[in-house]
Amino acid sequence: MKFRLSATVVFSAVIGYLLGAESLSLFAIFYLIIGGILVTGSANAFNQILEQKHDKLMERTAQRPLPLGNLSSPQALVFATLIGGIGLLALYSVVPGGFKSCLFGVLSILLYVLVYTPLKRISPIAIFVGAFPGAIPILLGWVAATNDFSLVAGVLFAVQFCWQFPHFIAISWVQDAEYKKAGFKMMYGGKKGKYPALISIVASLFMTIISVIPFFWNYTDLTLSVYGASSVFVLGIWFTLKSVKLYNNTDDKSALKVMLSSFAYLPIMQIIYVLDKFLMQ
Repeated sequence: MKFRLSATVVFSAVIGYLLGAESLSLFAIFYLIIGGILVTGSANAFNQILEQKHDKLMERTAQRPLPLGNLSSPQALVFATLIGGIGLLALYSVVPGGFKSCLFGVLSILLYVLVYTPLKRISPIAIFVGAFPGAIPILLGWVAATNDFSLVAGVLFAVQFCWQFPHFIAISWVQDAEYKKAGFKMMYGGKKGKYPALISIVASLFMTIISVIPFFWNYTDLTLSVYGASSVFVLGIWFTLKSVKLYNNTDDKSALKVMLSSFAYLPIMQIIYVLDKFLMQ
């Protein structure tokens, strides 16, 4: 199970719940955490079943149980199905929006396993497709708390959707040699250069603009104070400048900084949203 991915998914889902909930339920948060971990683990397990031959070719993944032969494909399939089912049941148990949350969990597994995974060997459009299941967790958390898909949920989803591009472009850049060795086509333009860096800049700018939209609307479900909006905007500009530096330098060091900054940007931005809701409104 990929700890970093699972942590991002669970954290985003809980943030979505906190932003949407009128009153907090520890049971709901518990179910979201368990559901998020298990659904993510299930998707990863199915992914590794499909990619085990390719994982053997990359140093980073060669030591996984399937490439090493420590686990058979049927065993992995049973494991993935079992934890996926338990995870979806946990999401279903969240009140009031458990049913819709469960549906989003199913959708994220299907998109990740049946669309994103095979596309990685065909075209960098896999990043675009993968951005959908990657952005679902915060939407899932919001729907779990409200039992409703609203404009607010769309904004939260859009921010995390745009974030996927600089995040995965940077990862693809840093892992370019390994990915090519395994036959994965994850680099926009087919090679390191200004084109993927430009996409990273554009996506980061859209992300920054979308993130401050709640400051300008008169929507009672979620707003941003001037302090929250200013903080989120400055954070977004800081993150965007990392991609600008990548565009100027087109080197691995700059790509690594974009990748590391992406790990910092998303949770900090989400925490600002939550603090603004509970402290400034």
